[in-house]
Amino acid sequence: MTTERREPAQNAGERAMLEGWLDYHRQTLAWKCEGLTDEQLRTASAEPSELSLMGLVRHMAEVERGWFRKVLVGDDPGPVYYNEQDPDGDFHVTEDDTWAEAYATWQAEIETARRNAAGFGLDDLSKGRSRSTDEPFNLRWIYTHMIEEYARHNGHADLIRERVDGATGD
Repeated sequence: MTTERREPAQNAGERAMLEGWLDYHRQTLAWKCEGLTDEQLRTASAEPSELSLMGLVRHMAEVERGWFRKVLVGDDPGPVYYNEQDPDGDFHVTEDDTWAEAYATWQAEIETARRNAAGFGLDDLSKGRSRSTDEPFNLRWIYTHMIEEYARHNGHADLIRERVDGATGD
């Protein structure tokens, strides 16, 4: 698989621009994981951190699930990788965890996110509410937050990938 990263059009409308940048960052994370073995994808960044590329992908599957299912449309299917006893379970990868499963779960959550967001305008309010303010979010806020979330974690992915095999790049 070769990941094609496409920068958003420089003159796109607001929604296309937000969706374009979100997709760009999704593609960047996939690109950072490309060509590595399961073992390499499970390699932690540096002790004592357990942060790995596979853990980042599992985390972003949970983030997509949380914002576009639970918050946006009010559907709460529950977490995939974490639970009350292990709230950071998405980052706790084991020898039994595979890239095929993590990637498939992440991609399924991205497709659900796209489908759910398609039913909302940028100013439409979410069904779920903020835990701190009890206010709903508009889709524009959710898109902006997701871009920020991916951008931050893609910075982590840069460093982890360089540690794993020396590969660098934007």
